Amino acid sequence: MKKTYLLTLMFAISGVFAQESDIETSHIAEAEMKAASKLINLAVNPNTLNYDITYHKLEFTVDPAVYSIAGKVTTTFTALSNMSTVTFDFYKKNIVPFNISSVKMNNVSLAFVHNSSHELIITLPSTLTTGNSATVVITYSGAPSTAEQAFTTETHSGAAVLYTLSEPFGARDWWPCKQDLNDKVNSIDVYITAPSQYVSVSNGIETTAPVIVGANKTTHFHHGYPIPAYLIAMAVTNYNVFNQQGGLGTVASPYFPIINYIYPETAASTQASLAVTPGIINLYETLVGNYPFRNEKYGHAQFGWGGGMEHTTVSFMGGWSRGLIAHEMAHQWFGDKITCGTWKDIWLNEGITEYMSGLVVENQDGAASFVSWKNGKSANITSQATGNLYLTDAQAMDVNRIFSSRITYDKGSMVTHMIRFRMGDTNFFQALKNYLADPALAYGFALTPQFKAHLEAVSGLSFTEFFNDWVYNQGYPTYTITAQNTIPGQVRFVVNQTQSDASVTFFEMPVPVRVFGSGGQQMDFILQNTTNGQIFLENVPFAVSSVTFDPNKDIISRNNTATLGTEDYIMAQAIQLYPNPTADVLHIEVPSSITLEKVTVYNSIGQTVLENNSNIISVAALSTGVHFIKMTTSAGTFHKKFIKK
Repeated sequence: MKKTYLLTLMFAISGVFAQESDIETSHIAEAEMKAASKLINLAVNPNTLNYDITYHKLEFTVDPAVYSIAGKVTTTFTALSNMSTVTFDFYKKNIVPFNISSVKMNNVSLAFVHNSSHELIITLPSTLTTGNSATVVITYSGAPSTAEQAFTTETHSGAAVLYTLSEPFGARDWWPCKQDLNDKVNSIDVYITAPSQYVSVSNGIETTAPVIVGANKTTHFHHGYPIPAYLIAMAVTNYNVFNQQGGLGTVASPYFPIINYIYPETAASTQASLAVTPGIINLYETLVGNYPFRNEKYGHAQFGWGGGMEHTTVSFMGGWSRGLIAHEMAHQWFGDKITCGTWKDIWLNEGITEYMSGLVVENQDGAASFVSWKNGKSANITSQATGNLYLTDAQAMDVNRIFSSRITYDKGSMVTHMIRFRMGDTNFFQALKNYLADPALAYGFALTPQFKAHLEAVSGLSFTEFFNDWVYNQGYPTYTITAQNTIPGQVRFVVNQTQSDASVTFFEMPVPVRVFGSGGQQMDFILQNTTNGQIFLENVPFAVSSVTFDPNKDIISRNNTATLGTEDYIMAQAIQLYPNPTADVLHIEVPSSITLEKVTVYNSIGQTVLENNSNIISVAALSTGVHFIKMTTSAGTFHKKFIKK
């Protein structure tokens, strides 16, 4: 049974999460595996690549008390090459397969074969040439396959319920389709006929009131946006309907309906949990643009899984935590409007979506809670030394790796945050808006390089090194930060790092540090760290008494140290530079008790411009302005500054 399979997965996932949010992410990941255990046995069907589906009319007759379906599927498709047959994915059981009663075109019966490769191959009456379209009507009935466990009947509090859940390859269990990640249907009409005491749910909007004929009721849903097969869904039970409203309520951004289908026995508590929904969807519209299906609806339908599934316009929900509501809702933008083009790019669905749920924490709970959220993600990510975000070919055939909560969800979300940290808020959110609005990607499929291109176009930055380090390769850095008061008003930082995995030689990142003064002062710096041992000289208007690394937990890292070095200030004050300012020669006067061993001069951006071991140095060739001088002596290292005229 499906529930037994899920429990096995729950115990198999490695790592124990210290934070409640990480436990919830694990549960979301488990739920979104769905029936994907069969993924390793299924490759892209090459026999479905020669046509493009433009329309489905899906007519289903069901009874949630009976494990059976009667279907009439009308499909319009356009030939991408000359074709004499058309092939659909449709599971064939060894025992009691579907009864396919007819296949017709223009009301004329066509020959067909339903083979053991789970293909329905239909012979066309004549060759359909490239660019031309045709429509076939398939009528069938029987008990769906349980291979992907995509079609379920069960009970809740004694009431019968039916629901579907097809990600990634379960649609073929219950209707003839094209289910690979290479085609979206332009629009669909879904007609669900069920006993009249039940409420039926599907994608899109009800265009007319349900029609009751005898003991049955037919409900019609229309969805006018492109949709892949795995996101088409239906559910039928004794739902209560709870209506809300989304949108900002302006002329440019009018309201749209939020329609929730919930079990009557828990309706009161569910409605209380759903109170957060309008605020979250309005936040998302503010951050990344209009809800992609606002001409229809958003909503939820309660079902029997312990997580959720982002069916377009209606997420199927097994729980009502704010984190789950936020995650599945965010999929409407990242996963439903734009779908990952391959399973190797799954982080574009799950990582960005999980980060959107983190933005709910930031905006509704405040900065401290968001820091805790990020810290929990990083702790889980770095609980192991390895983990590449973009999958290899072999990893893309392993369902547990595809839906890894540690990598796909948590690392994906934190890499998204580090992109924001590197770009700044304005550029980051503009890049997300541009990505979602790209006519080549919107309501279609996207690959990782296409997402990267939008980041670079807005920011003007190169993300090649960043993606090599954080997306394509593995591991994380461990930072060692040393700070030292030099002359009054100046602090010297030295940044070093080691890497947890050899696939990355150095993580180039802006490094955040915070310094504190004994009087309660504090000041933040972002050090643009590109090499090991890099030195930064920063102006600080107070003597630093302590230093901390990454106070807001903006970087994936582990076991970092940040220390304040000490210096003999009496001795430092005894060392004199003269004349200061100077145009050509600088004298260094040191007490007779110490020996000057080496002199290093830095310009105002920390670059070494001169080295010497004499107490009289020529500075005539230096550029005008402030310079810093490091003096290595037998009594330690001292720092001062001088002005070159």
